[in-house]
Amino acid sequence: MTRRTLISHLALAAVPVWGARPRDDHHTLIHVFLRGGADTLNLLVPVADDRYYRLRPSLAIPARQAIRVSEHYALHPAMQALEAAFKNGRLGAVQSVGVDNTTGSHFDCQDQMEHGDSMQGAAAGGGWLGRFLRQQPSGSALAAVAMGKVMPESLRGAPAVSVMERMEDITLREAGDVAQAKKALEKLYGAEVTPLGQGGRSTLELFQRMASLQGRGDGPEHGAHYPEDAFGSGLREIARLIKARLGLRVACLDLGGWDTHFFQGEATGLQAERIKLLAEGLAALQLDLHDHHAHYTVMVTTEFGRRVYENTSLGTDHGRGFALLALGSHVRGGRVLGSWPLTLQDEVNLNRPGPGGLTVETDCRRVFAEVLRGCFPGQVDLAQVFPAADLTPVGLMSAGA
Repeated sequence: MTRRTLISHLALAAVPVWGARPRDDHHTLIHVFLRGGADTLNLLVPVADDRYYRLRPSLAIPARQAIRVSEHYALHPAMQALEAAFKNGRLGAVQSVGVDNTTGSHFDCQDQMEHGDSMQGAAAGGGWLGRFLRQQPSGSALAAVAMGKVMPESLRGAPAVSVMERMEDITLREAGDVAQAKKALEKLYGAEVTPLGQGGRSTLELFQRMASLQGRGDGPEHGAHYPEDAFGSGLREIARLIKARLGLRVACLDLGGWDTHFFQGEATGLQAERIKLLAEGLAALQLDLHDHHAHYTVMVTTEFGRRVYENTSLGTDHGRGFALLALGSHVRGGRVLGSWPLTLQDEVNLNRPGPGGLTVETDCRRVFAEVLRGCFPGQVDLAQVFPAADLTPVGLMSAGA
């Protein structure tokens, strides 16, 4: 058994599982984090606001090229793959979301957002998704998955987390078959059923289930074509896990490259390439999971938005509020929630110290809590996940979801 596989095995054996066939009402929250501070003002374009065009003479998305989706907003042209999802009500947004951290630091703002904390008061401990998963005592050993090579802070404190790049990473290698390993485990614990022994045996059953799925040609369905990169591959693997019904509750995936201080571009350019990758990846996931449309929700966040005005390097500097996106059947989409007109801090004083941009109108914890409530109704104590926070719903998720 390789060191990496041994670590995965021990992590999986840490908690009991439902078994090979999780319950039918299982739902998966897919959290996509745009690392680097995405300029969502060019992703979800406020085409009806003259200030946007005045403060971005070189970077604003021309209204004639943007995809108009409401009286006030349009999508970046590179978001075309998700136009139908917005217009049919599966994709929605909350404008001016953020944390109360004003440092403008990538690390500090990512850390605070992933921990689900405030600058005021004591830290809640661990990540907000980890705290949620601790309330799920019957969760699968594959309840939490991070696609890539690093576990995000949001999953810190979860009972078990599997970090993988492909489903095939979770298997027994160089240690004989599952039956042999199961016999060894039974010999170790004897006939007496203990929580640890039962958890280990359940984990082996999960390995057996996964082994039967691997290499069987379970590619994307309905003609879905994922981007040929790590982001597309991660989404494809998440779809495989959802379709395999292995008890996946939370999947985390990063998409980097959003720190656009220099030559950001408008309808084309560096940021447009990132936006196209995001949109085409999520569109492929939606098509691939057409037959499972009621069993997943995607939430897209970033650590902060960008300043409203462009800098002298034809880019944008660190800001505050951003537009959070959500995709799925439980989303009350086709709308952009938040005040209009937008409150723009930078317009008041272009030399103001610290990060400017959109004023943070909605604490990110309010949206995170509503997404959990919508995905897992009646299954989570939100006051324990976000202690002392205002969790008033913002209207993003269906009340009866």
